Amino acid sequence: MRVPDADLFNPQSIMDSDFSPGGASASASVDPDFGFAFDDSNFSDRTLRIEIMPDLPETKSDGGGCCSIADWARNRKRRREDFKKENDFIGQSEEQILNCNLPYTVDGVTYENQDEEAMAMVEESPSDIGLNSNQIGNGSIYNNDSSKNMDCSKVLRVKTIHISSPILAAKSPFFYKLFSNGMKESEQRHVTLRIHASEETALLDLLSFMYSNTLSTTAPTALLDVLMAADKFKVASCMRYCSRLLRNLPMTCESALLYLDLPSSVLMADAVQPLTDAAKQFLAVRYKDITKFQEEVLNLPLTGIEAVFSSDDLQVASEDAVYDFVLKWARTHYPKLEERRGIFATRLSRVIRFPYMTCRKLKKVLTCIDFDPELASKVVLEALFFKSEMPHRQRALAAEEANATYRRFVERAYKYRPVKVVEFELPRQQCVVYLDLKREECTHLFPAGRVYSQAFHLGGQGFFLSAHCNMDQQSSFHCFGLFLGMQERGSVTFAVDYEFAARSKPTEDYVSKYKGNYTFTGGKAVGYRNLFGIPWTAFMSDDSIYFINGILHLRAELTIRQ
Repeated sequence: MRVPDADLFNPQSIMDSDFSPGGASASASVDPDFGFAFDDSNFSDRTLRIEIMPDLPETKSDGGGCCSIADWARNRKRRREDFKKENDFIGQSEEQILNCNLPYTVDGVTYENQDEEAMAMVEESPSDIGLNSNQIGNGSIYNNDSSKNMDCSKVLRVKTIHISSPILAAKSPFFYKLFSNGMKESEQRHVTLRIHASEETALLDLLSFMYSNTLSTTAPTALLDVLMAADKFKVASCMRYCSRLLRNLPMTCESALLYLDLPSSVLMADAVQPLTDAAKQFLAVRYKDITKFQEEVLNLPLTGIEAVFSSDDLQVASEDAVYDFVLKWARTHYPKLEERRGIFATRLSRVIRFPYMTCRKLKKVLTCIDFDPELASKVVLEALFFKSEMPHRQRALAAEEANATYRRFVERAYKYRPVKVVEFELPRQQCVVYLDLKREECTHLFPAGRVYSQAFHLGGQGFFLSAHCNMDQQSSFHCFGLFLGMQERGSVTFAVDYEFAARSKPTEDYVSKYKGNYTFTGGKAVGYRNLFGIPWTAFMSDDSIYFINGILHLRAELTIRQ
């Protein structure tokens, strides 16, 4: 058998619309319905003998018998752990065994399955009894003689199905390889598959799909079993079909976490990406405001944490809060320091956007024992270099990550807006604070909204900026106000000179708006109700001189009074 010029197994060769549930195929000419020929000797050139073996101890007899996604997940996880303890294949003198633990190639494409591999055997004809089928070609050995766990004496039952090798080969690289290896054994008319009892229903559904391009089952647990079988036998079209049906079912936290915890071979398949993307999106939306679900999020597994904290829309006070929460989660789930360092190095550090953390918190990262020192230095230096870049360069770096899974340089929807701070110790203690607001953010302030900056520090005291949409002093119109506040409450007093400025056209330089001095007491703030001396409508107009490329640039200078 020769491989045609088109790649039979290219996922792009068959669109999702080919497998629209409940409807006619949109491209029947690409994938015709051969359902009439399934298990019909008149349209078959081989017979498939399916030997059903007992499941391993403590394993349910059939994944389809699970009453819920949770049952399916527990059952499947136990099976996966147990299967890793046994070898997948049997070496028998009268059978050829394709050991799929070894990668094999078809026209330069490598297919490899590392989880619950398929096992196939081609039976010898009586005239070939003398052939040592353990040796194929130039002495290549495909069987595993050490695998004796599937004892033939334990066969529960046997099913024999009439199959068409061209149909199966066109759908599956596994069957293509089986029927076209060029050896004498590939010409035999009888093929044996040996499976566990829990895989029986899924395999039969899969074989039926390869003929008809549809499934009769719609139960999520049954679809997951078929998806696993399709992954084992590399039937990409069926994986897409199952993925689409599962994606159309109501999503729950339980099912979303399950989809993200499927075996790596399934998760890496292009056909399953839309399903896993939908699961990540569901978790990200559900836990968008983590302050409402702190305990629930703290109990999420690693895949859930990655989905939630990879979101740009996460509603969180600041990236400092993200860092603190992820650190708390890691210490809860990985109490051993070495394991915790390992998980930060390989997974968790990617969900923290260090460039948007404050410099005070970045200093703590450098001394945090949970991070390998080399990793800590790397992420902190990267963050500091980003902070030092010009705004247009920062936007360019963020744009480069538009399609990335983990986006270090993309700013989230923080409750407290990030600021840039330049600090001076001499000749006087002083800091210069830069706060940028997007036009959309200012639009959302009307008619009485406010937005706060992240905290910054001067002389050991914490301060913040707040932008308001408020009425002017005569309450005659709305206008833009800017205020400076001190965090500490109580009897603390602090005397500060301050100046507010903003960039404006045409020079785009910072222009001073107000200067003043104020003696702060705990929790107090000072500022100007109408920073620009114009109504809100003029401030927000299309020809406003204060928005440069859609950004309002504000600056505050604070100096401790002598």
